[in-house]
Amino acid sequence: MLLAQIEGFVAIAHEGNLSRAATVLHVTQPALTARLAALEKELGERLFTRSHRGMELTDAGRAFLPYAERALAALRDGRALVAE
Repeated sequence: MLLAQIEGFVAIAHEGNLSRAATVLHVTQPALTARLAALEKELGERLFTRSHRGMELTDAGRAFLPYAERALAALRDGRALVAE
């Protein structure tokens, strides 16, 4: 599991749209799609359902989201501590 995959997952969850999440992360949509596909393959679960309204979290995605957010927060805190 890579940091970029987790960042991508969280961005998609927050934006509800793959294109907007890719813009926020400054990556291409195909690159973000590949990150999500790799994460879903590693976890063995679909994290989103794709619809005409955008990306909606599955039950597995909703369960994983708080852990992903905490992991990113812990890394931000660690970076800040090192920078001090």
